[in-house]
Order: sequence, then C-alpha cells, then structure tokens
Amino acid sequence: MAAISSIRLQFPRNLNDSRKKDMSFYAPSNITNVFSNKRRFLSVAASYSDNPRKMDTASRVNVNGIHVAEAPLQAGRLAKESAADEAIVTSLRGRFVEDKFVFRQIFVIRSYEIGPDKTATMETLMNFLQETALNHVTSSGIGGEGFGATREMSLRKLIWVVTRIQLQVQKYNKCTWVIMNRQTRRLSKIPEEVKQELVPFYLNRLAVPTEEVDCEKIDKLTDDTAERIRSGLAPRWNDMDANQHVNNVKYIGWILESVPIEVLEHYNMTSMTLEYRRECTQSNIVESMTCPTASVLESNNNSKNRKPDLQYTHLLRLQHDKADVVRARTEWNFKQNQQ
Repeated sequence: MAAISSIRLQFPRNLNDSRKKDMSFYAPSNITNVFSNKRRFLSVAASYSDNPRKMDTASRVNVNGIHVAEAPLQAGRLAKESAADEAIVTSLRGRFVEDKFVFRQIFVIRSYEIGPDKTATMETLMNFLQETALNHVTSSGIGGEGFGATREMSLRKLIWVVTRIQLQVQKYNKCTWVIMNRQTRRLSKIPEEVKQELVPFYLNRLAVPTEEVDCEKIDKLTDDTAERIRSGLAPRWNDMDANQHVNNVKYIGWILESVPIEVLEHYNMTSMTLEYRRECTQSNIVESMTCPTASVLESNNNSKNRKPDLQYTHLLRLQHDKADVVRARTEWNFKQNQQ
C-alpha cells in the first residue's frame, strides 16, 4: 500500500474556478486512503498504481495519485479554525512590534534540530537568529538582491557580514555587523543612502546589558598553547551561503569538533563569543583548536546569573597557511546545575 503522510495543497490565486471545480469533484475507483487536512479544510485522497507511468485525467487536468475535494465543515467551525490558523501563521511568519522597531518571530524546533541531549543545539539557535534578521529586512519592504541586503546596498554591490557575535542562552543575543563590498570582498563604510534607508527601522538599544557584554580580548591559540587540535575540516557545498562563503553559523560545529567529548556530554554551553577574522571558501581546509581557560575571571562575569563551571578558548585557522578564521570563547555549566 502507499504510505500516507500529511500533505498541504495550495491553489495558485490565478487558478480559474472551473479548473478548481473539476479537480474537487474528481475521484477514481482505486482510492485506498482518505484523510482530512483540517488546517486547509481539504480532504485528500491518495491512490496507488502498479504502473508508475499511469496517469488519470479529469477535464484535461492530469492527476497522479493525489486528488482534492472540499471537506464538509460547518460555517461556525470554519470561521473559528480559520481565525486560529491565521494567528498561528502570522506568528510563524513573523510580525513587527514596538512601533515596527522590533521584528518578532516564533519558531518550532524540529526533531533534526536537537542534539543527543534532546535540546536545541547552538547552531539551531544561531540559525533562528539569522532567519529572523533576514525576514526582518524582507518584511520591512526595503529588501534588495542578496542575503539581507537593502535596495540601496544592492545598487552599490554591498553585503552584510558579521565580525563579532555574543550569544547568551536564555538571554538576548548581541552581534556586530559590518558592510562588505560584494566584488572586492573588502569592508566598506556605510553609504549615507543606506543609512537613510534604515533610519525608520533603527532602534538605539543594546540587546545585551552593558555590564554583560563580553569585551575581553580573545587570545590567539598556537600549536603550543592548544590542548586539542582537529585537522582536515573541509567545507561542503551546503555549508556555503548566498554570499559565496561559508555561513557564519557553520563555524560553531567546527569549533565543537575539538571540544572534549565529556564536556559535550555533561555540560551545557551557556555563552559563546565569536570574532570572525576572514572568509572561508569551499576550497579551504580548516583546523579547529581548543584550550581550557585556567580560571574564570570575576571581571568576565558581572551578572549573578553567569557563573560558568568551565571556560574554553577556541581558534579556527586555515590549515595551509595557519591564518586565523575565527577566534571564540565559550562558557559551560554542568547539566545537573541547569535543571
């Protein structure tokens, strides 16, 4: 029998009514399963054919195994579920709050976005933040061509790249973005036209409280100071983003490659600060280096809520010339203390 799973079907807006009607009332004799899709108020029938080339035709509309018919629903229930659906879709799609200065989006954590401890990974959280930032630009109506670029930036061949980011679990994140020329790959000043384009959406507020901002210098590791080194890390095609370099979130996985397995198993990462030094392309091979910090300095932990049990310094560097790609610092708490 054919395996049935949840299917969502959407008609294009320009699909004419006669074709919709033809499809909604057509049902062949070899239907094997019927189920209802409450969210879209459609009932869907799936059929199985021994001949994969066999095609059924209804009023000159080819259908192969999937047929659609309107589900009989009461008007009151339809209106109620439709309103609830709209609220869910709006939240998942994202919306503006605080007089359009803040863009808020809800994410559903999927099974493949969690780690062995059944919690969302740091890469997942970073991906959510990146997705929200890009959707913010798109929803504001100033999106141009490129990865989160505005129209004025696109005209000047400018792109956003992140140079330093600090993330605190269960707290707000902080990151610093600069502008790079898409062709020369060099940092660029923000043109006045781009500034004016962003003014209506700019909110002068820090995401992380000033006293908790990690401004400490991240020391560079060497072959002598690193406790663990993992070599031969090669970017995959899927690691590249629209700016034609390895996406900044991918570096987190490489950093964790040199973290001791017992730390990954028994500790939660509670804070991460990354300094991006240069781009990494698909042809590069990377080394991951890690060293524990001798002691956690009180000056780095002014907040009463931040008392890490472990702190590590990390370095990602190109394998062929030892050039820095990313410097990072992570803080960890024993999992039992997190419960």
